[in-house]
Amino acid sequence: MDSESAVEVRRSPKRRSTVSAYRDGERTVVLIPARMSRAEERRWVAVMLERLATQETRRKPSDATLLERAGELSARYFNGAADPATVRWVTNQRHRWGSCTPSDRSIRLSTRLRGMPMYVVDYVLVHELAHLFVAGHGPHFWQLVARYPKAERARGYLEGAAASAGLDLSDEADEDDEIAQLELTGAGA
Repeated sequence: MDSESAVEVRRSPKRRSTVSAYRDGERTVVLIPARMSRAEERRWVAVMLERLATQETRRKPSDATLLERAGELSARYFNGAADPATVRWVTNQRHRWGSCTPSDRSIRLSTRLRGMPMYVVDYVLVHELAHLFVAGHGPHFWQLVARYPKAERARGYLEGAAASAGLDLSDEADEDDEIAQLELTGAGA
């Protein structure tokens, strides 16, 4: 939020000592105790704007942060063998949470994932990293994805999110288990 006009301060006599804030569209609402001075109000507005910005950065990582995170996940679950060239947010994913093109090692994540818990974003990254080794969704693919300890929990979260939004999204196993051009060397496959 760049302008003071984008911040609405609400004073409450019921509020004794807590301050909270949230985004409401383009504006930020800051809730403070009625007894606070104008100086305290200005200080708390600045603190809360900074906290919200930090939370949003964490929950909505940049493309560069996604690529860095994919590298960390590759190191942890694939001994660094899954090496995407690019990882970026896209708005055109209508029927999937993410996609991978093994030939150019590019990974794309749906912007619908922004704001979801990081373990869910990590799951989608691990899922797409596994596609650098296995093109389809057969048993070998799911063995790779299962290396991520929160895989089932994240899949459940995504299924619930899709159902509540009325989306037809699924990552169920395909009949094919084609091995991609890239071999999974040294990753315990």
